[in-house]
Amino acid sequence: MAQKSTIYKVELSVSDMDRHYYETHKLTVAKHPSETDERLMVRLLAFALNANEQLELTKGLSTDDEPDIWQKSLSDEMELWVALGLPSEKVVRQSCGKSKKVIIYCYGGRTAEIWWDKIKNSTTRFDNLQVFNLSETDTGDLAKLASRSMKLQVNIQDGDVMVSVDDSIVYITPVSWK
Repeated sequence: MAQKSTIYKVELSVSDMDRHYYETHKLTVAKHPSETDERLMVRLLAFALNANEQLELTKGLSTDDEPDIWQKSLSDEMELWVALGLPSEKVVRQSCGKSKKVIIYCYGGRTAEIWWDKIKNSTTRFDNLQVFNLSETDTGDLAKLASRSMKLQVNIQDGDVMVSVDDSIVYITPVSWK
């Protein structure tokens, strides 16, 4: 029998001084049985970094042809495609063709560096692609904040991110690779 997703209730308060965006989002997040706490928290971080009224979490791991997060226009055109992890060169190419803007948040330490070395030359033609790396230490610390019911406060200023839950604080600096 297949395992079911675990439901997380998240109150995500975003204070993004870089974009002048200040809003609280109440999210119900389904954590796929194969998804780690680290990936779940990276997904929430990516949502906060791109927070917008039209931004949506998708089915994520359970579908191959959708990003982890997307933003569509009122006419159903893909405006933003957010992927996590280390997508294949083919997936990067296809997503850049489907969306006005594509952002990849990769993580995993040395594995991410090897992935980027392998595909970076083939991504130079995509002006609509951004790639950010999250350090293994940062994402590991972020994973420790995960709980089934969370009140996350995310403050963003000058590209630096502070994520807090109760008295626990994690500082993250996404590094731009493209």
